Amino acid sequence: MATDQPGQAMTEENRIRLDLALVHYPVCNKNGETIGSAVTNLDVHDIARAGRTFGIDTLYIVTPYEDQRLLVQEILDHWLTGPGAAYNSKRKDALSIVRLCDELDALYAQVTEKWQCRPKTLATCARQGKETWSYNTVKRQVLRGDPYLILFGTAWGLGSEVLEQVDGSLPPIYGHSDYNHLSVRSAAAIVLDRLLGKLER
Repeated sequence: MATDQPGQAMTEENRIRLDLALVHYPVCNKNGETIGSAVTNLDVHDIARAGRTFGIDTLYIVTPYEDQRLLVQEILDHWLTGPGAAYNSKRKDALSIVRLCDELDALYAQVTEKWQCRPKTLATCARQGKETWSYNTVKRQVLRGDPYLILFGTAWGLGSEVLEQVDGSLPPIYGHSDYNHLSVRSAAAIVLDRLLGKLER
C-alpha cells in the first residue's frame, strides 16, 4: 500500500518521482522583459546538493545557449569523471543527478518519457500565482509516488509564457520583513525542505 507518511521507506510503487528544473530562458529581467540568463556555477552545485540530500530524481539545467551548456558540461565532467571525482566523492554524488536540456519542450518530453506520463508541473514565484497548490497537498502526492516537476526561474523569475503552461504554482516564500528576493538556490532548498523534509520527532 502506498503511504504519504514522512519517514517510511519508499517502494518502487511509491518512490519519489520529483524533478527540479532550473530555467534560464524564458525568464524576466527587473523590467518584466523576457530575457535569457547566464548559468551560475553556485546554482548548479548548491541545488544539486540540496536535491541529492532530499532525494529528488533529477535536476535539469535548461538553457538554449550552447556556450552555457558547454560550461555546465565542463563542470560536470570535472566532478564526475575528472580530478574532482577523486577529490570530493560527495560532490560527485550530488552532481550525478544533473542533466542538461536546451528548451522547455524538450524537458517536458524527457520527463514524460521517463515517468511514462506527463508529471504535474508547478512553477515557483515570489508573487502569488493564479492557481496556487499548497505545500501539504503536493507533499502528500509526492510521497505517495505521483510524478511532479517543479520549475525555478533565474534572473527575476519565470517568463509569463512559462507560467501559462504549468498546472499551477507553489506558494511564495515569505519571511517577517518586506524584503522578498531570495537567491534561487536558497528558494530551492526551502521548497525541498517543505516538500520532502522529515519533521523532528
